[in-house]
Amino acid sequence: MMNRKMIKQAQKLQAQLQKAQRDLEDSTVVGTAGGGVVRVVMTGKQTVESVEIDPEAAEDIELLQDLVTAAVNDAAAKVQEMAAQKLGGLAGGLNIPGLM
Repeated sequence: MMNRKMIKQAQKLQAQLQKAQRDLEDSTVVGTAGGGVVRVVMTGKQTVESVEIDPEAAEDIELLQDLVTAAVNDAAAKVQEMAAQKLGGLAGGLNIPGLM
């Protein structure tokens, strides 16, 4: 049985979580590979917004493919890290009896 204090605490936590999710979705990260030869801009929703490639990288297609893959993976890892920072602290604030 939840008392009013617990309900208010849960509502506050839910509002904070929703704000953190919105902030995450509105954020972007930049993933790079090859010392910046390939740059990928990715949103917090893990949607690629842009890809920038140094024209010299086009001379070696296999290398370019590897660099694009690495830059996308770098950006995705940065989104995961950002999500852990923004949302991780809130999850630690859950103190609901019976769930731990």
